[in-house]
Amino acid sequence: MIEVKQIHSKKELKQFIKFPFKLYKDCKYWVPPLLKAELDTLDSSKNPVFENAEASYFLAYKNGEIVGRIAAIINWLEVNEQNQKKMRFGWFDFIDDLEVSQALLLEVDKIGKANQLEYTEGPVGFSNLDKVGLITEGFDDIAPMVTWYNHPYYIKHYEAAQYIVEKKYSESVFPFENVKPEFFYKAQNIIKKRYQLKALKFTKTSEVMPYVDKMFDLFNESYASLSSFVAINEIQKNYFKKKFISFINPEYIKFIVDKDDNMVGFAIVMPAFSKALQKINGKLFPFGFRHILNAKKNSKDVIFYLIGIHPDYQNKGVHALIFNEYYNTFTEKGIKTCFRTPELEDNFAIHQIWKNMQPRVYRRRRTFKKLL
Repeated sequence: MIEVKQIHSKKELKQFIKFPFKLYKDCKYWVPPLLKAELDTLDSSKNPVFENAEASYFLAYKNGEIVGRIAAIINWLEVNEQNQKKMRFGWFDFIDDLEVSQALLLEVDKIGKANQLEYTEGPVGFSNLDKVGLITEGFDDIAPMVTWYNHPYYIKHYEAAQYIVEKKYSESVFPFENVKPEFFYKAQNIIKKRYQLKALKFTKTSEVMPYVDKMFDLFNESYASLSSFVAINEIQKNYFKKKFISFINPEYIKFIVDKDDNMVGFAIVMPAFSKALQKINGKLFPFGFRHILNAKKNSKDVIFYLIGIHPDYQNKGVHALIFNEYYNTFTEKGIKTCFRTPELEDNFAIHQIWKNMQPRVYRRRRTFKKLL
């Protein structure tokens, strides 16, 4: 007998967050999230996304033991301003028992129907800066900290619930030695002069902060044409500043500006924190910070987290300036391997940017959809 309960207390929210620690305790590819970061993300009093969104969290029990979880999410900006009558769900984990997964998905259906929504889609987060997608290929590689991991058996549970594929994502990797400066060095000099552009270089996080709002504005502009994009608002900008920017080496943040200091391109790269996060198992205290700082300083693997070019400058080679800056930084730091976070497979513009690096797709993800 499966019992599903909606959770309300902080104690229950901690149980919700900790369930995957048990489900994946023997999996060498799963990366534990930071417990406090997960709490803040799911706490309506701390995450500003809740100004325009709502979420209900459910735990499934079998014989008194937690065996599954799900977050049912409505982003009202998406529903009301974009007319996307979507019921989102994420943080969906469960044992290999169809009764468990179907009982949890039923709660999502109920909320969607009660709000006159037309379909459900998941796994997704609240916004475009959250984790996305179910792994369908590539289970035998460690997951980056900015993605979800899942057991292979999850796929059959979506199929059993009559979900169909909605969006396709891929993750790729290339050795830094694949990066040949002749593909961008001359081009970036020409482009700088032609469009009067320059690259900004940083050595301190405090130097980055005055430009972060401009970066999020450009993020909104450069990603607006992608499916189901929901813009980042002013309050969220401040939240993400605190949540992400201090985590990132300032020298891994690259901004391209014009002669009037208007931002026309940006990229954010992160050190690979996954192995450090496995060691600390969700806790920064008392010694977790040491592992994080060590990875931040010494990791030879990096993850391209975000890259964006202003629509007026797309197809004009601005990415050559960005790659030239990273080539110099990565050479100095002895970087060995470059990973890319999930990218929509139909985002052909981004794939063109990377083609000369000869990336290898090592993981594929999907979101799944069902009409209500």
